[in-house]
Amino acid sequence: MLPRNGSAIEMASSKDYLLFVLEQLSDLPDIDYRAMMGEFIIYFHGRVIGGIYDNRFLVKPTPAALKILADAPMEIPYPGGKPMIMVPDIENRALLAQLFNAMYPELPATNKKK
Repeated sequence: MLPRNGSAIEMASSKDYLLFVLEQLSDLPDIDYRAMMGEFIIYFHGRVIGGIYDNRFLVKPTPAALKILADAPMEIPYPGGKPMIMVPDIENRALLAQLFNAMYPELPATNKKK
């Protein structure tokens, strides 16, 4: 792979990490994903809630997410991307459910392809 920033080689996310994250989200209804350029976009009830970038689970910085994950680091998902919140404890299923349910009303509807 080509380096993204010229100093370190970053790799695309692994399918194993995707499966691990999906298992942690398995208590939530209507979770879906789409592979995109070696990474994975995560959907909740049809809305983009975040994604897996370089084996990091990141969510959009909605007001609810910023409040619930107040101490979590902000990360750039890819060069030129907007900062997102890195989920610090992806094994905490109760936290994930609280986070996703609080974020959902703040997320824009996904455009349907014609």
